[in-house]
Amino acid sequence: MLRRLPPPADPNLLVGFETSDDAGVYRLTDEIALVQTVDFLTPIADDPFTFGQIAAANSLSDIYAMGGKPVSALSIVGFPPSGEAGVLEQILRGGISKMDEARCTILGGHSVRDDDLKFGYAVTGIIDPRKIWRNVGALPGDVLILTKPIGTGVISTALKAEEAPDGSVEAANQSMTRLNRETAEVLHGFEESASDHSPIHAVTDVTGFGLLGHAREMAAGSNVSLRINHTTIPLLPGALEAARDGFLPGGLKSNRDFVESCVGLGPNIPDETRAILFDPQTSGGLLIAVAGESASALRAALEGSHIPAHQIGEVVAKRSPLISIF
Repeated sequence: MLRRLPPPADPNLLVGFETSDDAGVYRLTDEIALVQTVDFLTPIADDPFTFGQIAAANSLSDIYAMGGKPVSALSIVGFPPSGEAGVLEQILRGGISKMDEARCTILGGHSVRDDDLKFGYAVTGIIDPRKIWRNVGALPGDVLILTKPIGTGVISTALKAEEAPDGSVEAANQSMTRLNRETAEVLHGFEESASDHSPIHAVTDVTGFGLLGHAREMAAGSNVSLRINHTTIPLLPGALEAARDGFLPGGLKSNRDFVESCVGLGPNIPDETRAILFDPQTSGGLLIAVAGESASALRAALEGSHIPAHQIGEVVAKRSPLISIF
């Protein structure tokens, strides 16, 4: 549908919606641009404070994925008329705690009455127009690195059915509330230490479209193909069991319908693993395409800052299928 809309003609719009990137970028000067995004969620945790934290981390993630620094945010709230004010207060407090951690100022926001609880933020950041990370630009020979485990969708679905083990829920919440700020800071430092061109060629955060949905955007936009080893993909504890027991969110099925036609899945991949590859994530990690000769050094830099850095595949010349899972 977006392809049928007239594209903006403003030359200061550096990143729009044409490649389904994580955020938009608008140039103010040769040295400063705005990077902007908006995201909101229905509850994904039982505890209101934790849900507020997750919603904030999820909204901030797009700014970090572009290489930006978040500076301000506006809250977006849909709250049932019959809801308890104390619940909303805890959600807002949870969001504030993460925005404070990100050193991002909440300016205000907008709320409406809604039968379904929703919460999130519109976030504005700043970025150097010459140092934007895109979800396109991956090159053959690049290595794919993922910085958080996946499986939040199936675990949260199991939680709603009261079938998720406490350990799985705790691990998912810890992952979802962790900002991608430190990861972005390591990437910036790694770029600055490069002697010539940046070895980081493409970056995206893994969220609602799932690992394969965001991988597809990277591959298609970069005009390359990806090979991913399913045994190296990090999974949250309990994710395989939740998928095996049929706790598949509606978004997983939608992602599979959209992406599966361009994915080649090896015959020995278990059904539950296949499902998780399409699982919609909340506040997921960054998927990074880095030059092959720099991959080990980047992983060491990330792990030195206590950030998981899993090498899950490689970028190859474009072929069919667009993404191969083996």
